Amino acid sequence: MIYFVTGTDTDCGKTFISSALLCKVASQGRASLGLKPIASGCEETELGLRNSDALSLMAQSTIELDYEQVNPVSFKPAIAPHIAAMQTCVDISPETVIKHLSPTLSLVNETDFCLVEGAGGWRLPLGEGAFLSQVVQTLSLPVILVVGVKLGCLNHAVLTQEAILADGLEIAGWVGNIVDADISCIEENLASLHLLMSSPCLGVVPHLSNCSAEEAAKYLTI
Repeated sequence: MIYFVTGTDTDCGKTFISSALLCKVASQGRASLGLKPIASGCEETELGLRNSDALSLMAQSTIELDYEQVNPVSFKPAIAPHIAAMQTCVDISPETVIKHLSPTLSLVNETDFCLVEGAGGWRLPLGEGAFLSQVVQTLSLPVILVVGVKLGCLNHAVLTQEAILADGLEIAGWVGNIVDADISCIEENLASLHLLMSSPCLGVVPHLSNCSAEEAAKYLTI
């Protein structure tokens, strides 16, 4: 099964939770694969541009692919992808992103667990009025929503949920990731999320001193 992972904002912990989900699935003896089709903020290496998020997903995937299959579109500047694309004259239209993704997704069996991690939030611009969410719509992927639990997260979570559902897509589940260790009324905020979200909760990951996928996976249910 293939899922798309989005978040309530840029720093909600999409990669951290995606890596933990992949780790959880692998511990169950199932094949897993994480993909990061578009990434900014990449580092130059002897092998070319490399993105830490994509490398994290690869580290937790049991299906081994070449880096370019996991992260086909990469930009060095840590800026919005559509701006980086304009600066480098790279086409990241929905059609092009799907063209990059399709050969890799065709390798995924029905029994495999595959995550396609987005960038930014649900309405990531691709330029010329297009959004990454259109790729998810075209591929009809169910969505896993990562909620970065901090002040303002209830509004962000509900608005993102409304946008995904308005696009005609299924939300397979949501994960709470406590990104602010000092947030007030944490239990009340979590209780509100459980009431406001219409999909199942796949787990709530506390603010961890050991931010490893293995540790976070202990708090998740697949």
